Amino acid sequence: MRIIYCDSVFDHKKIDPDYMDEKKYAIENGFNFSLISFEELTKGNISTALKYIKPPVTKELGIYRGWMLTPKHYENLYTDLLRRNIQLINSPTEYQHCHYLPESYSKIESKTPISNWTIKLDLDSILELTREFGDSPIIVKDFVKSEKHNWEEACFIPNASNAEKVKSVVNKFLELRGDFLNEGLVFRKFEKLEFLTNHSKSGMPLTKEFRIFFANKNVVQIYDYWDEGEYGETKPELDGFLQIAKTIESNFFTMDIAKREDGNWIIMELGDGQVAGLPDKANKDDFYKSLKENL
Repeated sequence: MRIIYCDSVFDHKKIDPDYMDEKKYAIENGFNFSLISFEELTKGNISTALKYIKPPVTKELGIYRGWMLTPKHYENLYTDLLRRNIQLINSPTEYQHCHYLPESYSKIESKTPISNWTIKLDLDSILELTREFGDSPIIVKDFVKSEKHNWEEACFIPNASNAEKVKSVVNKFLELRGDFLNEGLVFRKFEKLEFLTNHSKSGMPLTKEFRIFFANKNVVQIYDYWDEGEYGETKPELDGFLQIAKTIESNFFTMDIAKREDGNWIIMELGDGQVAGLPDKANKDDFYKSLKENL
C-alpha cells in the first residue's frame, strides 16, 4: 500500500514540508510512499512529475495525499500511475463525484442546504438561479471552493432578491477565483449554524463543524473542522449520515457536517479524501492507523 505525496518545490527528492509529519506516521503504520511533482503534474508534464516513482512488481493500491487537483489532472495522475502498476483508491469518476458538489448533490440533498448551479457566468443566468431563493440569504461558491475568508465581499449575499448585491458579490468572487475557478457557480441557501468564534485573521464567523473521513464506507476519524474556538462537549449525531455514506460513490472521502442553531445536523459538503486536509490538531498516528485498518 503506497501513499503518493507532493515533493518540495525546491528539491524533488524531498517531501513538501506540509506533509512531513503525515509521511512519518504513514511509514510507522506500514505504508510505503513515493513523491511526485505537483507543479509538473499541473503543467501537464506527467512523465516528469512521476519520474521518481519506481513501479512495483505486482499491482499496488495507492492513495494520493496532496494538493487539490482538477478532475483532468487527477485523471492524468491516475492513468499514468496505473501504467506503473499503482492503482489509486478512487477512479477519476469517483474523484469527481465527491470533488464537485453538483456531482454528489442528489446523494446528500435531504441533509444539505438547498443548492443550484450553472456553468454560465452571464448576469441573466446568475439572476435566474438566485431568484429561486426568494428573499433568503445565500452564499456563492464554485463547484469546489468558496471565498469564505472574504465573507462579506465575495461569499455571503444577505438577500437573494437584491440583484445589485448579487452582482457585486459574484463579481468579486469571480475576480478572486480568477483562473482557479472550478467549472462554474453554485448558490446555496444560507443556514444559521451554531456559532463557535470569529476567525482570528479574516473575522469570518466560525461555526460548529466536523470533518469525517470515510474509507470503504467506514468512519476513519472525526475531527473538529476548525482549529480555533472551543467545541466543548459537542459531538455530532452520526446515524443518518452513516446511511448516506453508504450511497456515496467513492472509496475514500470526507463528509463535512455542521450543527444548526435549532440543534439539527446538516451536511455542508463532501470531498475526496485524498485532497482533504487534516486539522493542525489531528493525531496523524491515529489517522494512518485507522486508515490502514479500514482498507
